[in-house]
Amino acid sequence: MADSTSTESAEDDLLYLMIAPPENIHAMNIAVIKKILKRDCTPLVITVNQPFKVLTKIYIKEGIDISKIYIIDAVTQYSGGICEENPKVKYVNNPANVTDLGIAISEVLKKMPENKKCIMFDSVSMLLIHIPSVTASKFFHFVVNKLKLSDISGIFLCVEKGLDPVILSQMSSFVDKIVDYKVEITANSK
Repeated sequence: MADSTSTESAEDDLLYLMIAPPENIHAMNIAVIKKILKRDCTPLVITVNQPFKVLTKIYIKEGIDISKIYIIDAVTQYSGGICEENPKVKYVNNPANVTDLGIAISEVLKKMPENKKCIMFDSVSMLLIHIPSVTASKFFHFVVNKLKLSDISGIFLCVEKGLDPVILSQMSSFVDKIVDYKVEITANSK
């Protein structure tokens, strides 16, 4: 890969598993969304890690135009938060409810503009806290096949060492590329 954020992804309809150390997962999320938008691709963020309200605050602080992003939020209702009305946000009541999550993905993809689309799943590792590995594997297989049939690129973010070896092996066979995300250290950040 040419850089640490992988990112042919919005142009090539490939599926990526991006792995980062826990302290870099948020930076990876931001870098990937910026890259998707830079390539004039419409992102669908599936969040099981951050509630919509928190995620949008982070994106706005980072200069990301949230009006161009669709979100499926599986955290807010589960955490007892208030689901804010927004035509670009679909709430799922629980991250463990993969049936509703799958339905939400299908519904949101249908209502998104016909231009290039890209799904970013914000935390494969976090989903595994809520569901058994076998269920997660089946769910990701479903999502991957849906994306491939629709010629939609997908990026699955994961915490390094956050997957058991069986799931990592299965995810590796589902995706086209695995990318180790590294935060670029600049002279100013010393």
